[in-house]
Amino acid sequence: MQDPADLDVTIVDGYVDEPAHFGVPPYISTYPRFAAGAAVDAGVDPDSITYHTIDELRESRRLWEDVADADLFVYVGGMTVPGKYVGGTPAEPDEVRKLAWTAEGVSVMGGPVRFGVGEANEGATETKRQNLDYDFLALADIEAAVYDLLHGGLEGFEDRYRDNEELDRWARKGAFIVEQHPDHPDYLICELETSRGCPYRCSFCTEPMYGDPTFRTPDSVVSEVGGLADHGVRHFRLGRQADILAYGGDGEAPNPDALRELYGGIRDVVPDLGTLHLDNMNPVTITDYPEKSREGIRVIAEHNTPGDTAAFGLESADPVVREKNNLLVSAEECLEAVRIVNEAGGWRPGEAPGSGPSVDANADRLPKLLPGINLVHGLEGERAETFEHNKQFLQDVYDEGLMLRRINIRQVMAFEGTEMAETGADIAHDHKQQFKTYKQAVREEIDNPMLQRVAPPGTVLPNVYLEYHEDGRTFGRQLGTYALLVALPGERELGRTVDVAVTDHGYRSVSGVPYPLDINAASMDELRALPGIGKQRAGNLFVDRPHETVPNLDDGPDLGTFCVTGGSGSAD
Repeated sequence: MQDPADLDVTIVDGYVDEPAHFGVPPYISTYPRFAAGAAVDAGVDPDSITYHTIDELRESRRLWEDVADADLFVYVGGMTVPGKYVGGTPAEPDEVRKLAWTAEGVSVMGGPVRFGVGEANEGATETKRQNLDYDFLALADIEAAVYDLLHGGLEGFEDRYRDNEELDRWARKGAFIVEQHPDHPDYLICELETSRGCPYRCSFCTEPMYGDPTFRTPDSVVSEVGGLADHGVRHFRLGRQADILAYGGDGEAPNPDALRELYGGIRDVVPDLGTLHLDNMNPVTITDYPEKSREGIRVIAEHNTPGDTAAFGLESADPVVREKNNLLVSAEECLEAVRIVNEAGGWRPGEAPGSGPSVDANADRLPKLLPGINLVHGLEGERAETFEHNKQFLQDVYDEGLMLRRINIRQVMAFEGTEMAETGADIAHDHKQQFKTYKQAVREEIDNPMLQRVAPPGTVLPNVYLEYHEDGRTFGRQLGTYALLVALPGERELGRTVDVAVTDHGYRSVSGVPYPLDINAASMDELRALPGIGKQRAGNLFVDRPHETVPNLDDGPDLGTFCVTGGSGSAD
């Protein structure tokens, strides 16, 4: 290849979803940012680097010219966990192929796509590599491949992992690419890597393929955050790690001082941040090191933003499945870890830090930090009793008065290189009907009452971004880890934010009204949505307007929790 200073580079984001990495909008993953930084480090002019999402290409034929004309075309994508997505639609294999055929320059692909390409939906249980017609497939780090191709030419390509020294340069230098994302700046959350790799070897997971954990320094992560903030980003998620509690230590024991330096540094460089959330926290760390874990959780909860979720990889409460798949904690141990996170992080803004789980909340915000539970089905040893073990564990959590922010139930995806590569899809297929019945039971018997506990009526969700209309309602979400889907009555202007007060609950979503709701301007649908009001009362409130003060209903809800008589939060 010619002098990098004379080259044009186009990066297309087909989106990623991994056990420790989000990249479907409103998230932007590390891959395109690091690849852009590697290109700049190799000598490419930042103004010669173009970034597009796959959704943008679907909407504009003209943008395909950037793929065709690039001297180096870089595709990043791949899903290693199944999911359903609202903010974007991951690239399908035919689209990935078409990109390669369109590119007239050198083409390279990477990211989790190297594990295989499959349909990106919740029912997928297996993937396989297919002939996608790229000049190069990066079987290690795509950013390292980009740097080597630009710096050393075609003969310089090799499959290798970058080191943290390279990452320190590339993460900051690639921050500018966020300005080209269609959700920038207001509805974009940047995924941050603190480490990768895992010391444990669960049978189904791709994370151990990165080896044992290697940690970035707090200064490195904070510098990247500062660079992203310089380009308008205010929302961040520390998601790219197997266990946030192990950050800065030996890979197993917590290091509260490192967490304090990391979180405090982020707060210092972005004092006006909108979101600071995390993802993975290993329950075995909490059970093995309870006191250090409590301290680390307190540090996180004092610096994060409300509604944060620490995803626990319980995977299965069945002791037989646990033994056969090298799973780390028993149901009893995981329950103790749930208790500790609730105690250290389950308080709400306005309450004393570390005051414990606030179930009957006086404060009107979501708790600062709660555990989530990941349950995986299709693992070796799974039997009829497995489903009962899992349900009983969740029931035990609920019966103790504890809170879970999210329960993620999925069937295993089988990837080359994991122990589940040959058996996982078969087990998942054999138990498909039982899986569906059990999942629906959990949604009805656990998810709904748990959500009422976590977000009781009157809970305020600030800055809900309105995304789409359906059945006469408007749906939106806050930015953050596993954000609640929120339904509001009426069709409102999309692409803006509104504060919402929760009025009702689904299995994994809530209904609400704009907050505060001007009772003299609210629509009939908004009045009827208030808990305990109903059609008749709503009609009376509507007819009796204007109200000088918010009415006091002797046998009904406290309308003052939701309403005012002026200064409406109601849309239009």
